[in-house]
This record gives sequence, structure tokens and C-alpha cells, in this order.
Amino acid sequence: MLIIGIISQALLYLCFSLTLGSFILSLVPNTHRPDIHVPKGALMMAIGGIAIFSFFPVLQLILYLSPDIGLVQTVKSVLFTFEVGKAWIFTYILSNLLFIFVIWFDYRKKALYAYIGIAFTFILILALGWSSHASSYDQVWGFISHTTHFTAVSVWIGILIVVSWFSTNHSNWLNFLKWFTPIAIACFVMTMITGLILMTLVVDLEDYPNSWMLPYGQALLIKHLLIIPLLVFAMINSLLIKKKLIRDIHFNPKPWARTESIITLLIFSATAALGHQSPPHETPVTSAGVSKLFMMFYQGQFQPEMAIQMVVNSNSLFLMILAILLLVLIILTFKKKVSPVLSFFLSLLFVISSYLSLILSMQ
Repeated sequence: MLIIGIISQALLYLCFSLTLGSFILSLVPNTHRPDIHVPKGALMMAIGGIAIFSFFPVLQLILYLSPDIGLVQTVKSVLFTFEVGKAWIFTYILSNLLFIFVIWFDYRKKALYAYIGIAFTFILILALGWSSHASSYDQVWGFISHTTHFTAVSVWIGILIVVSWFSTNHSNWLNFLKWFTPIAIACFVMTMITGLILMTLVVDLEDYPNSWMLPYGQALLIKHLLIIPLLVFAMINSLLIKKKLIRDIHFNPKPWARTESIITLLIFSATAALGHQSPPHETPVTSAGVSKLFMMFYQGQFQPEMAIQMVVNSNSLFLMILAILLLVLIILTFKKKVSPVLSFFLSLLFVISSYLSLILSMQ
């Protein structure tokens, strides 16, 4: 059930990104982007996915409560009294309206229709923020931070996914980078700021290493490590590819953009895993609750409620140096015209090496 929940949440993030990215790119003049064709069926599936995948947290709550009060009574109670249930009803209705809107109106032919689509999608994001864990911790700042965070990610990653997977050529890529690069930077900065705010709602910064003993902390650590190769690919897909295209107008940057988008899907998965784990301030570290992944690599003797200290040793230092070299190799693979598939696997090796370096440093 946990795996299904993580997959459904990751797909929900993908559906939001694809929907918002499609509407935004339809507003960009043809001279400032490649030719893009998002099949109407794909967009309709994404909108339908928002309605379907956003139901999974509701389903989990129903299955958890139904043994005590019965299925029918639980469904009524969750849908009409719990915030997550009421938010899903609103999401389901609005998703259906957006679905019908896309069928009846071609957003690609009239800018007004695209703006209406963006407005629909943003309201759906507001509903997601309303029912989020962050909003339950802090109704105002949690809601604002989650909504801003998710909007920035959806804009940045949505444009990236659509242009990398649904463009029919790579013409006007330089013009595309001129406006997309500053937008991506702005979205990344907003994502980092709001991400830190959301993190402090559930994890004290000084206790961040201690959280690694829990499944929640493990997912958070892996997410943070995945962001590092994402930034390397973002640099390649903006600065280095821009220079490459100036020298060679026939160079195809789409495979590198696609690789960056795949890394974002891994980050979506790690983010989804966070939503299915109890945060540290609600979960005491016990022998039963400690992360199995943590225990697999931790070299010390585990004691409940122990305080973690980070101490560099020869093994952790070697692995960290290896991780840095792997980042350099990612850039070199681009310069040496090696397939971005290799760079993707180098990114995974970086995450593994840096993860092991940090875990082996724990005492």
C-alpha cells in the first residue's frame, strides 16, 4: 500500500506539472520556443490523473478508519467532515470542469482559453495546499509555503517536461533559453526558500542529522541529494547548451533536457515518500521505528534517542571525494559528447556515494 501511495503521489505531481506546462507554453510565441504538440488525450489524462491520484490519501484514511465505524459511515465522515475529504471533493469537481473545458475549447488557438486553464490549475493547487500536511501544522504559513512551493515546482518542471518530451524539433532553443532560464532560476529560489520553511515545520535544523534515523529523514535526505545533480543538469541545459548552440546550431539539446526531467521524477518520488511517513516531531526514535535503510549502513551501535554527531573518517572522506568527482564527470560527459544516459547513471552513483559518505560519518 505504501508503494502504491508513493507512486500515486509522484504521478499527481507529474500531472500537475504537465497540465500547467502545457497551458503556459501555449502562450509563448512560436519564435521563442520549439514547435510543441501536446496531444489533447495526454492533457486530458493528466487532468483526469489529478482527480484520481489526489483521492489516494482519502482512500488511505477511509481504509484506516472503516474497521471501527463501518465503510459507509467512514466514507461519509471522511468526505464531508475531514479537510482532506472536502478538499478532494472540490478537486474532483474542478478537475471535471477543466476536463470538459479542454474538450470544448482549444487553448492553443486562443490565449484567453490558456489563461483560464492556468487559473483552473492554480485553484487546484490551492486545494492541494489546503489539505496538505503543512497546512495542518500551520494553517497560514503552512498553506502559503506549500502552495508557493508547489506552484514554483510545477511551473519550472512543467515547462521542462513539455518542451523536452513534446517538442517536435529543437528550433528556437536559444530563444527559449533566454526566457526560460531566468524563470527556472526564480522558481528554484522560491522552491528553496519555501522548502526550508516547510522543513522547519517538521524538523528542527539542528536535529536534521538525527532525523536520518527515521524513514521520513531518509526520504528527506535522498531528496536533498537528488537536488544536487539536478542543479548540475540545470547548469548544463542553460549555460553550457547555450554556448554549444551558438557554435553548432544543429546540436540537439532535447536528450539532456529529458534526462533532467527524469531526475525531477525521482525527486517527485522522494517527495511523495515524505507524505507517507510520520515526521520526526511526531515519531520518537525507537528500535521498531528506526529506518531499515539507515540500519543497513550505519556502522555504530544503535540506541533509541541517541544524539547523532558527524565525524569525518577515511571511508566517508573517500566517498565524498568520489561523489564530487562524479559531478565533474557529469559535466565532462557533456563536453565529450557522451550520451546523457551515462550522465544519468553518474547522477545515481553520486547520490549513492554522498549518501554513504554521510551515513558513515554518523556516530
